[in-house]
Amino acid sequence: MAAVTDYGLRKVVWKKIKDTIIADCSKSEVWKIMILDPFTTKLLSSCCKMSDLMAEKITIVEDLFKSREPVPEMKAIYFMSPTAKCVESFIADFKTNPKYKAAYVYFTDYCPDDLFNNMKLYCSKYIRVCKEINMNFMPLEAQVFSCDNPGAFKSIYSPKSQDKQKTLEELADQLVTLCATLDEYPGVRYKKESNMENTKIFAELVDKKLARHYELDDSGTKKGKTQAQLLILERGFDPVSPLLHELTYQAMAYDLIDIQNDTYKYKSKDGSEKQAILNEDDMLWVKLRHKHIAEVSEQIPKMVKEISASKKQPDEKITIRNLAQMMKKMPSIRKQLTEKTAHLQLAEDCMRCFSNNVEKLCKAEQDLAVGSDVDGQKVKDPMRTLLPVLLHPYSTQDKIRAVLLYIFSLGGTTDENLSKLIQHVKIEDEREFILNWKELGVPIITAPSFFSRKSSRRDRSQDETYNLSRWTPVIKDVMEDAVENKLDAKDWPHQSECPAAWNGSGAVSARQKSKTTQDERRSGSRLIIFVLGGICFSEMRSAYEVNQAVKSCEVIIDAPEMKTMASQEDEERPPGYDIEEWDDGSIYEGEFMSGLKHGKGKYSWKTGEVRAKSFPW
Repeated sequence: MAAVTDYGLRKVVWKKIKDTIIADCSKSEVWKIMILDPFTTKLLSSCCKMSDLMAEKITIVEDLFKSREPVPEMKAIYFMSPTAKCVESFIADFKTNPKYKAAYVYFTDYCPDDLFNNMKLYCSKYIRVCKEINMNFMPLEAQVFSCDNPGAFKSIYSPKSQDKQKTLEELADQLVTLCATLDEYPGVRYKKESNMENTKIFAELVDKKLARHYELDDSGTKKGKTQAQLLILERGFDPVSPLLHELTYQAMAYDLIDIQNDTYKYKSKDGSEKQAILNEDDMLWVKLRHKHIAEVSEQIPKMVKEISASKKQPDEKITIRNLAQMMKKMPSIRKQLTEKTAHLQLAEDCMRCFSNNVEKLCKAEQDLAVGSDVDGQKVKDPMRTLLPVLLHPYSTQDKIRAVLLYIFSLGGTTDENLSKLIQHVKIEDEREFILNWKELGVPIITAPSFFSRKSSRRDRSQDETYNLSRWTPVIKDVMEDAVENKLDAKDWPHQSECPAAWNGSGAVSARQKSKTTQDERRSGSRLIIFVLGGICFSEMRSAYEVNQAVKSCEVIIDAPEMKTMASQEDEERPPGYDIEEWDDGSIYEGEFMSGLKHGKGKYSWKTGEVRAKSFPW
């Protein structure tokens, strides 16, 4: 019934909502109102549509915190977070003049006793049902979940943070609700780091909360460990992947194009504003998102040609203008062509960015990341690889990415060398941004004799790759080792044991072929990956690739909540910071007030010249 993908987290979440919230209320045939807070609004939107709710006799969906007209003859379903603000708003609906006939209350997580008692005190005679359904996360994709906590990165890693422990507790609670929704009681393991304790602390928290949850389970019987394993990692385990310009469609689009809330906005040839939602309701997006941009640019026009051929249209070059003409002539295929027009435009935008700047950057980035060039020759002098990037008028962000990759390739650098690099590139204001990576456990300033060696990686020399996409995220090695039961117990201690014979690949090894279906996979094993600090899109793609290779194991991973380079830098910017660009390629970066330059800033030209300036003069 729901318009979601045929498998995965979104389907599991929608099924649980139907089996609990909707099933409780469906005994009566009357239409109902659903009241949501901002979090549950996003949660419900991620797994169903309004038409799905209408089919379940939910006629109106309203915001808990907004003024609402009373409908005393109707029953209301409250789906909300167990916070003081939500409970206060609920009580206000019934305390004096009841807005609704009755209330069915569902919390995303455990409701504290004081809040629950307040509800009983003022609203007990109106509450028909009150349940905690353990669903405090977002199912973003078939294999991807989000804790929807963009401030977690700063709370965990900022040396000035006052709420690190609180954030870890909240994330642990959310992870427990994910496991509960999947009906899993996993064994917990964590990546041991010599200079960081976060994974160990977090693994202990999660394991204790899981044990408590299953001891308090409604069934009255203590649940045993299931065929699932939860791996917890620190963001510093692979600092390279988030910095690289990734050339697969989804990663490239979110890195280079201004996509907000999964919405791509563009202008059609007639100047009208258009938008496309990039989620799993768009099956073309699902089909193309993990493909290399070269394949995407080739496949979309081919699909359009197939449509035009079926309608006996002339064989001509596929452009946005031609598609618009075809839609006018053939209204019957408008929906198909509209979908493909959006992706053709998005692919063109990605390729435009690639051709203008990214293509030249990618070679240097890949050489620094992999440690060898396209021909397999070792990069003996990383500075010779970095220098052309520094001399070219790339953006400050791109230069910082390259400088960091250079430092990571050496396992750290000296303070003197870093100062020279910063002065050469004229990015003195970004010094702290570079040094802050040490808070993730990544060596930045290191004495020459202590430069660390890179850990060994899986041999992928026989894999077919594009020249500018040779790097494989470290997390893919971790996933493959996990499903083959090859993780070293010294590096990956068990916080709690899972079944002794756990092998993520179930009855087959990772090298064996399998014809397991998606539904059968659920009866196999699950590998759940959680990275403190968030992941990047190439790591998310790796989960799907391992899932595809090992059919009997479902890999679930958290979403890319690690901030982009731009947003991390923005936190260091003063209020009013902005960038102004001109047609000749010159750029001004600095402080503005009321649209005018005010305060400190700098001009940069395509020649590479940079000049600091203060306003007013």
